Amino acid sequence: MTPMIQFSGTCTRLVAIGVAVSAAVAPVGAQARARAMGLAPGVFTPGPNNAITDVAGVRVGHETVTMGDSIRTGVTAIVPHGGDLYRDRVPAALHVGNGFGKLLGVTQLRELGELETPILLTCTLCIWQAGEALAQYMLAKPENANVRSINPVVGETNDGQLNATRARPGIAAAVNRALANADTGRVAEGSVGAGHGTVMFGWKGGIGTSSRKLPASLGGYTVGVIVQGNYGGVLQMAGVPVGQLLGRYAFQRDVERAAGSPGDVGAERGDGSCMIVIATDAPILSRNLERMGARAVMGLARTGSSASNGSGDYVIAFSTSSRVRRSPDAPLSTNDEVGNEAMSALFQAVTEATEEALYDALLMATPVSTRAGRVNPLPRDSVRLLLDARGIRAPR
Repeated sequence: MTPMIQFSGTCTRLVAIGVAVSAAVAPVGAQARARAMGLAPGVFTPGPNNAITDVAGVRVGHETVTMGDSIRTGVTAIVPHGGDLYRDRVPAALHVGNGFGKLLGVTQLRELGELETPILLTCTLCIWQAGEALAQYMLAKPENANVRSINPVVGETNDGQLNATRARPGIAAAVNRALANADTGRVAEGSVGAGHGTVMFGWKGGIGTSSRKLPASLGGYTVGVIVQGNYGGVLQMAGVPVGQLLGRYAFQRDVERAAGSPGDVGAERGDGSCMIVIATDAPILSRNLERMGARAVMGLARTGSSASNGSGDYVIAFSTSSRVRRSPDAPLSTNDEVGNEAMSALFQAVTEATEEALYDALLMATPVSTRAGRVNPLPRDSVRLLLDARGIRAPR
């Protein structure tokens, strides 16, 4: 029997096989990645881990910081390759969707179009401590004994709804542990690392990741994405208006009051930020990496974000290809780069992977509580009913 969706005032109810479930109290259901729910955006196939680590050599590490009844934050580290990043730099670029935020080290990244350190993600007031710890980590390497300048790149979102962000304890130690933990293979998602205290669309947000592998006829390249989701809007999944159907969406109070209802004083406001990091093994320099970053924002928009005034929506993209690596001492750089006409498939891949990574950030999240309150994850059982009603079903 196909589930029906009924509305009663501001409360959405899902009616399936004669059983009514209020969205406000719907069971959450077990954690599930997007593909287990039937959400498989696009036409290209993921890599074996469906993660940014499907780009060979890329490593990810998390360290979750939980202290007392108020500290709920963490650090996520993305390491482009296992060699000497300072001397074997990777081309990189930044795209700004909306610039209300803090992003450490990006002027040099934009000027030179390259990364010389790992990328860290953390909380909004933690970036300076994280940057200092990353600089010390790089300077302590024996091969960098004579280095007198380092440019750590650190991104953030504001997890202040759940985290006492002004306190900032233990961040330097968390950076070192996240870097030490960084590994290839499967990547933990949800309320971990830099996603521990984040919120998406009024539900618990977090870390998500996905990848796409192009067919050999399109170059055979891999594109991987990892996100720190902490934003709002009107959630949609594969075009299904999930936020509206579950009765939680940006501007809800104003919309309902205009319709004669008192509205929900605690309604989701659409604010927040999103950090997106893209890795690819395609030989691409900073100009086309920035263009890939712009397409990641299209994937963000597909989930229902409209990039509110207070959002910091940033994308950092880098290429791991040995054909475009850079040495700071080389007097001449010669590169073999993907041509403009060959970029379209990579644009498609990054859009798909970003959309799916953001779904995973929501669907893999677990509840987090502090003295400020508790944020629960998206009610996955209700989402399954909504998707099923549109013919989007989990694989059997």
